[in-house]
Amino acid sequence: MTVNSSKPRIGFIGLGIMGQSMAAHLLAAGHPMTIYNRSADKAAALTAKGAHLCESPAQVAQQSDIIITMVGYPSDVEQVWRGPQGLMANARDALLIDMTTSSPALAKSLANECEKLGLQALDAPVSGGDVGAREAKLSIMVGGERSAFERALPILQLMGTNIVHMGPAGAGQHTKMSNQIIIASTIMGVCEGLAYAKGAGLDAAALLQCIGSGAAGGFQLNVMGARIAKGDFAPGFFIEHFLKDLGIALAEAEQLGLDLPGAALARKLYLEMADSGLGRAGTQALFQLYSAGD
Repeated sequence: MTVNSSKPRIGFIGLGIMGQSMAAHLLAAGHPMTIYNRSADKAAALTAKGAHLCESPAQVAQQSDIIITMVGYPSDVEQVWRGPQGLMANARDALLIDMTTSSPALAKSLANECEKLGLQALDAPVSGGDVGAREAKLSIMVGGERSAFERALPILQLMGTNIVHMGPAGAGQHTKMSNQIIIASTIMGVCEGLAYAKGAGLDAAALLQCIGSGAAGGFQLNVMGARIAKGDFAPGFFIEHFLKDLGIALAEAEQLGLDLPGAALARKLYLEMADSGLGRAGTQALFQLYSAGD
C-alpha cells in the first residue's frame, strides 16, 4: 500500500469491530498511520498494510497530525486522552477526534483542556454499526469548533457518507444519545414484531420482504431483522456497549428533566441479557428474550 507523505499523519487508537475497518479506510487512502490497541494482536492486519504499531498513546500523539480514538467507555477515553502518557500531554498542534460514544460532559471538558494546550478537539460519534464501518457509509455526528470540523472533514469523508456538524463541543455526543434512544425502542419493536410473526407461523424472510419497504422499514428491521431471521446474533454492536450508551442517555435525560420510558425499558431488558451472560452478543440478540419460552 502506497503511503503519501504529503498527507496528514493519522493516529488511530481502538481497533475493535468498527475501528478496524475505519482505520483501514484511512490507510487505504494513503495516509501515514500510527496505531495503538491494548490487544496488540488486533493490529496485525493493519501493520501488514503499512501502519506502524506504537507501544502507547503517547507515541501515537508524538507522531500524528490528526488522532482518532474509537474505544469502549468514557473511562477509556479519559485514560487515553489525559495523564502524562496521554494524547493531550504529548500532541503538538494536533487535532484530536473522539469517535467513541461517550459522555457529552466529558467531551466538553476535554475540548476545553485541549484549547488551553493549543490543540483542537472534536467529539464525533458514529452510527451504522459494523456494516457502515466496513462500507465507509457511517453517519458521523460532530461537535466542536467549526474550524476543527473543516480540518477533519476530508478525513471523516473517508469513513462516512453523512457527516453533520451539530454544534459546539458535546453536541456530537448529544446527537448520538438521541440516536441510541430511538434505536432502543425501535429494536424492541423489531423483536416483538418478529416474535409475533414466529408465533403466528409466518416465514420470517417473507415477512421482511413484505414489510421491509413499507412504513416499518429501516436499518433495525431490514438489517438486524434479517440477522434475527437467520439466527445470527453475532455482534455488530455489543449489548454491553449499548448498555453503556443507554446509561449515559438516561443520566443526561435526568439532568434535562426528561422521562424516557422506552429507553428505560430497553435498558432493563438488556441488563437481563447481560446478566444471563450475553453481554458480548449483538443487540439483535434481544429477540432471544422475547422467544425464550419457545
